Amino acid sequence: MINLSWTEKYAPQKIAEVVGQKKAVEQFLTWLKSWKPGKKAALFHGAAGTGKTALVEALGKEKNLEIIELNASDYRSASQIKEVIGQSIKQKSLFKKGKIFFIDEIDGLTGQEDRGGTGEIIKIIKESQYPIILTANNPWDTRLRSLRSYCQLIQFGRVFCWDVIKRLQYICEKEKIKCDKEILIQIAKRAEGDLRSAINDLETLTRNKKEIKLSDLESLGVREREANIFDVLKMIFKTKTALAAKLSIQNLDKDPDEIFLWIEQNIINEYEKPDEIAKAYEMLSRADLFKQRVKKRQDWKFEKYMIDLMTAGVAVAKKEMYRKFSRYQYPDRMIFLGRSKAQRKEEGEKLIELSKQLHCSTKKIREEFLPFFKVWKK
Repeated sequence: MINLSWTEKYAPQKIAEVVGQKKAVEQFLTWLKSWKPGKKAALFHGAAGTGKTALVEALGKEKNLEIIELNASDYRSASQIKEVIGQSIKQKSLFKKGKIFFIDEIDGLTGQEDRGGTGEIIKIIKESQYPIILTANNPWDTRLRSLRSYCQLIQFGRVFCWDVIKRLQYICEKEKIKCDKEILIQIAKRAEGDLRSAINDLETLTRNKKEIKLSDLESLGVREREANIFDVLKMIFKTKTALAAKLSIQNLDKDPDEIFLWIEQNIINEYEKPDEIAKAYEMLSRADLFKQRVKKRQDWKFEKYMIDLMTAGVAVAKKEMYRKFSRYQYPDRMIFLGRSKAQRKEEGEKLIELSKQLHCSTKKIREEFLPFFKVWKK
């Protein structure tokens, strides 16, 4: 007999059994009901362990559909994707009522190894006779811009703590595990909305025993999680606690300069009162002074002041928290730099070539000679 992991053993068998994603499930079913060949794909996005894959698998089991799965991190080029999916986008299923094409981790499709992969996915969406579902952790990555317009985005939020606890209680009952509710609460809190991690932790604690004690939690250690830029912005703009705002960027895999641009772009999307907007930008301008000192003097001790001002300073600029939904936007400056990357690279190469011939720095050529070259070229 095969011993299944508990995440597999207790995976939802029906759509209604998917935990904690009522809104996402409703949006998905509405999309599925109205889907026709040539229509948009569904793009599930959200943190790991929130039920994106579970919903697709539950759909397949409940509706007796063949799921053709591809992980975009493993198949990046157009030829590889075509080889896996091939003509099956137009052919009927031999043993099931229909098909679902499931392309996981679509944000892994980008980078140097992506050789026409995005274009092939778009082509498949246009030509497929069956619904296509994609998943991504961050659908707002600029490298997915062309693909997003062919998708309907469906967000999966982190699973509420109480929903996680109820699922863990259900598993304990089925496995005849004796466990105090306080322990399940601690497991759920530690998972931070990741149901899969919570179930894995419960299974780890119960290995070779039928009772869990509070002291057993120490064996799990500490789980580090990479923060999402949108969660960080929400923390900075919604909290009034300077320390919470400052700590929000600790696990974010972005450098302070990029975070600075995100905050700068979205202040006016969150704050409404002119005096609060002015104060927030004043804090940001002071942060910018320290940012320039870091660059000019290469003195990195100034960076901590920059971080304090752009996070805590902006957070406490408001009098009260705005209880509204704000759609945070990708920084305009980063979009411009992305579009002009090739042009700037070409210009940089020419400046290096000129600096060798004129025996002066590229900075001097850019400031003193380049304006005249541009006029002369016209």
